[in-house]
Amino acid sequence: MNFFENNSRVEETLDPADWNNLKKVAEQMVVDMTAYLQTIPDKPVWQKPPAEVVQHFSSGLPNEPQSLEQVYEEFRKYILPYNLGNVHPRFWSWVMGNGTMQGMLADMLASGMNTNTSIGDHSPRYVDQQVLNWCKEMMGFPESSSGLLLNGASEANLNALIVARNTINKWIRQKGIQSLTGRLIMYASTETHSCIQKAAEIMGIGSEGLRKVWVNENFELDIQQLEELIEEDIAEGNIPFCVVANAGTVNTGAIDPLDEIARVCRKYKLWFHVDGAFGALVKLLPEYEDRVKAINLADSVAFDLHKWMHIQYEAAVVLVNDAGAHRHSYSLQPDYILNYERGIAAGPELNSNFGFDLSRGFKALKVWMLLKEQGIDKFRRLIRQNIRQAAYLATLVKQAPDLELMAPASLNIVCFRYNPGKMSRNQLNIINKEILLQLQEQGIAAPSSTFLNESYCLRVAITNHRSKKEDFETLATEVSWLGKQLAQSLKEEYLKC
Repeated sequence: MNFFENNSRVEETLDPADWNNLKKVAEQMVVDMTAYLQTIPDKPVWQKPPAEVVQHFSSGLPNEPQSLEQVYEEFRKYILPYNLGNVHPRFWSWVMGNGTMQGMLADMLASGMNTNTSIGDHSPRYVDQQVLNWCKEMMGFPESSSGLLLNGASEANLNALIVARNTINKWIRQKGIQSLTGRLIMYASTETHSCIQKAAEIMGIGSEGLRKVWVNENFELDIQQLEELIEEDIAEGNIPFCVVANAGTVNTGAIDPLDEIARVCRKYKLWFHVDGAFGALVKLLPEYEDRVKAINLADSVAFDLHKWMHIQYEAAVVLVNDAGAHRHSYSLQPDYILNYERGIAAGPELNSNFGFDLSRGFKALKVWMLLKEQGIDKFRRLIRQNIRQAAYLATLVKQAPDLELMAPASLNIVCFRYNPGKMSRNQLNIINKEILLQLQEQGIAAPSSTFLNESYCLRVAITNHRSKKEDFETLATEVSWLGKQLAQSLKEEYLKC
């Protein structure tokens, strides 16, 4: 007798008992999400989840099953109405893309296949390669370069900087940085994203191993100070190894002088890395070629596809000019993940030879489908449209007597504040913070904030394919109106005192 003859239990599966019923629910999901995205401009940008919604998610682990209809109804009631809001045309917080309905469907197809693109001879691996080749073409990188699709630019930057570190000494993977005779140092401007400092910490260099270089009045890296810091470190016996240049800073959209940074890197034999999280994609625009053509000279570049290309989260890219250096930093093939010349384990080189993770979803499909459906020229037009919208908002700010532009709108980010005059910096900081919160809480618009020269600013980062000219007119009008109300309240409070 075997196990099955002695066991009366029915073998189970997670597949539905009624496939037809599942199809009905699935069809309703598509209908509902289509209506949601189609009518999103008529909804508030954001709604705070009320206490009852927050409380709903405090229940314990479910033991017994619910029907798919019941679970989906919970989604419709407690989750969908309280989304972050980045699908809305007046969402300009941080730097986020909108995604697309088509991308949602691509995600569904990829999830249905549930493939692992790390290993094997199957079509998704060739789609992955094609998308990486398209990304190389976008950035002017050679076909021989290597790359990887990752979750976000933070991870993509870390991937590249590990390669940069490991080129200093071929034994670093085995012996660690403690085997070096000097301290490793890399350089980036004071406007550089915090993920670069985190990368320095993760890599064992420490935050003190990241030299912060001053910026000029346009918030671009100061080349003279960069060279001075490098010379100082060499004199002190440290080991400079990398400069991180920004193709679009997060605060203001500033583009560092990439060609000059490339020159400095050649002079001192340093790795030239470009953090182009969103801004590297202006390389698609001929009118920006002079500003970003030096990306072609970079040893590596990191950028997101889920920002200015509106691919569904998560989708980012790292490209490394020297595929051998990239492979040397990550390649490790135990017996259980060897490539073969035939069979299911044949196919392209393992993705894990160029990165840390072994389990990889089919990220490339949503990129591949959207680029095939829309064509790269459409994305060129959308990026250009956002840049023009930023210039338009900057003009509205300059024309308003009570609004003040706080930094040049050189790309797609506009930093401004309400300032009617005759108020202290502290008062303006308080009022502008409250303007931001009321814009968000009333569902009017969702800019974010930053400090420039110790002054609190509203920060409008425009990577939004749904935004229209009138959305920016609404923003400028509402900021002025809210500012007047708050300034009057502040004046009345002062008179009471």
